[in-house]
Amino acid sequence: MPLTDFSSLPTDARVWVFACDRPLAAGPAGPFLAQVDAYLAQWKAHGMPLRCARDWRDDRFLAIGIDPTAEQASGCSIDDLFRRLRGLGDAIGTQVLGGGRVFYRDARGQVRSASRAEFSALAARGDVTADTPIFDTSVIVADAWRARFERRAGDAWTRELLGVS
Repeated sequence: MPLTDFSSLPTDARVWVFACDRPLAAGPAGPFLAQVDAYLAQWKAHGMPLRCARDWRDDRFLAIGIDPTAEQASGCSIDDLFRRLRGLGDAIGTQVLGGGRVFYRDARGQVRSASRAEFSALAARGDVTADTPIFDTSVIVADAWRARFERRAGDAWTRELLGVS
């Protein structure tokens, strides 16, 4: 099944968000995304093609979505996706992370990442606040990716790391 445009996915499409541990400028990102597209164009679950799409943001964030009105991904097909992305990242010298890090914009607008403990330490020093933009890699549906992926730290799960209630 051909890869579709991410904007055509329904709002409740299942989404997985991956983040590269470093920004990929147009040079490295082009071949990486071409290989992601080639994989998605043939991605299947139980032999059935998946109607899927991908979106790329800020030279770092990859969202892969599946249209739930067509087919559903299986555990095996999802595991294969994770393995493939890990392998593609290794090939270009980056780690493609499925979660566990906090991605945020620093005061200059640059995308940074930190462990949860590091983010809490940044908050304690006042380097990040409730108004700091974060990237919520925990979103799981297309609507959330479109509307709430980048938002204030105080409006996301990261508020617990800020040390304020």
